[in-house]
Amino acid sequence: MRVIEIYRTAELTDLIVTDQALPSPAPHQVLIKVAAAGVNRPDLMQRKGLYPPPTGASPVLGLEVAGTIAELGSQVKHLNIGDSVCALLTGGGYAEYCLASACCCLPIPQGLSFIQASALPETFFTVWSNLFDLAKLQAGETLLVHGGTSGIGTTALQLGKAFGAQVIVTAGSDDKCQFCRELRADLAINYRQQDFVEAVMHQTDGKGVNVVLDIIGGDYLPRNLKCLAIDGRLQQIAIQNGGKSEINLASVLMKRLTIAGTTLRPRNDDFKAKIAQQLFAKVWPLLESGQIKPIIDSVFPLARAAQAHERMESSQHIGKIILEI
Repeated sequence: MRVIEIYRTAELTDLIVTDQALPSPAPHQVLIKVAAAGVNRPDLMQRKGLYPPPTGASPVLGLEVAGTIAELGSQVKHLNIGDSVCALLTGGGYAEYCLASACCCLPIPQGLSFIQASALPETFFTVWSNLFDLAKLQAGETLLVHGGTSGIGTTALQLGKAFGAQVIVTAGSDDKCQFCRELRADLAINYRQQDFVEAVMHQTDGKGVNVVLDIIGGDYLPRNLKCLAIDGRLQQIAIQNGGKSEINLASVLMKRLTIAGTTLRPRNDDFKAKIAQQLFAKVWPLLESGQIKPIIDSVFPLARAAQAHERMESSQHIGKIILEI
């Protein structure tokens, strides 16, 4: 089968197409014939040697796919060969075939294509577990989402609105802010032109937001804390601006703030299976009704994976970047 391999020398890191043997599923796994695979920032980090796969995971890039089941592990009873699924992976998605834990596979929502479905697992698992399981976002609360036009951002914006929250987003251009408003953002802040702390506090009449979902980190941390209301919760899920910052802990104490950080990839199958069940019950009906939708920026053939990474690194994209196999 064709796969994308990281080719690295002292002078060059590239993504190239190579051939590998077809993998065989363990008892709890399935083999998926991949139709499309999502591209995510952890893939870029792994390509650069900054985010090694967990122990036992495929070294091939790719954390989410959509396709058809080609082979079942001996213990898999709830799926069938030929089923159309999307799946969350620990690696291996940039390939014609990949292995997935059966409990991390979900049926493709009715009406969605393979390309659309491949955009779901990584962002929807991440956003659901952080906003609703951990931060306990409630209807009537206010949510601040950084990177509003990223895959995470467009997902968090839509889910927040669907479940009754007011949603404020930040984005890096007027066009991106307009796109967020079209997705029903209550406020979209161009962070290049406006101080997002001042804009948030003005929008909330000085009260602040209940939850912040942040992919930036670095110097955003103390600013996020200023944006939080009493009993506010910060969910840190990435650190694009770096992992170091300085904060005034007095504000954390006085406002009873909660700061939590999570990563999804190394979590075990039991944890991910619970998220999958919640998504199927509460979010899949919204996808099938069209109330929410995956936002697709661009689609590249598998052999152009390097160009797909360049598109993501440019930060010009809105929504998900997909590889079509």
